[in-house]
Amino acid sequence: MWEYSDKVKDHFLNPRNVGEVVNPDGEALVGSLACGDALKLTFKLDENHRIKEARFKTFGCASAIAAASGLTEMIKGMTIEEAAKVTNQDIADYLGGLPQEKLHCSVMGREALEKAIANYQGIPTAAAEEKIICECFGVTEKEIERVVRENQLTTVEEVTNYTKAGGGCGNCHEAIAEIIDRVRAEARPAARPQLSNIQKIKLIEETIDREIRPSLKQDGGDIELIDVIGNRVLVATRGACAVCQASHLTLKQFVEAKLKELVWPELTVEEVS
Repeated sequence: MWEYSDKVKDHFLNPRNVGEVVNPDGEALVGSLACGDALKLTFKLDENHRIKEARFKTFGCASAIAAASGLTEMIKGMTIEEAAKVTNQDIADYLGGLPQEKLHCSVMGREALEKAIANYQGIPTAAAEEKIICECFGVTEKEIERVVRENQLTTVEEVTNYTKAGGGCGNCHEAIAEIIDRVRAEARPAARPQLSNIQKIKLIEETIDREIRPSLKQDGGDIELIDVIGNRVLVATRGACAVCQASHLTLKQFVEAKLKELVWPELTVEEVS
């Protein structure tokens, strides 16, 4: 049995903004009755180009109703630009969370909002031209790529929770796995070239001079590079840093973090006398 937050229950039992806006500025229909979920979203702007009214009609489960209700409440008062930045995770967070198996309801809400905004802007949707990966639920390659990228998904099961793709016959599981691997490979940072110890020391010195020392000096402190042994960076604090009780936090959270980011991710900083 799924656990629902009190806010999900409230928006399901007492849904807000049910119906259709008369003469809407933007409208969209996503999903399909054949797939088990469908959502129609309409909105109207006021004289300041903010969303003054948003309404929905949906066919689906409690989470679908709650997600659509919550979405319409969220976007009222927003500009189009602000509404365009709403993510499926924003919708889930607004509701106090959704069960993993029901996250596709927040994704459907985000898709409806995106298409309604495109409708308002006169931008045609290209869904008909997109490659369908899951024939059972009509989920496209682009939709899967997007949820994987935005939510850092790593398994086919997670993709099913977010989009329903793969939740039918299962014939698309291999294709979904390939999309996950491709998106994760694109997001993976390029391998850094190996550095000699001399190169590493030079980069550390340059980073300290350019990125670290100026900030420390603003508070009367300083730092001196004593030695580099493998990935251990030995430093001594000077000035105000030498007597500051929080200097160990500065070394770890600022100095070490900067060196990891800009020189080498495996570096550690140690203070010596």
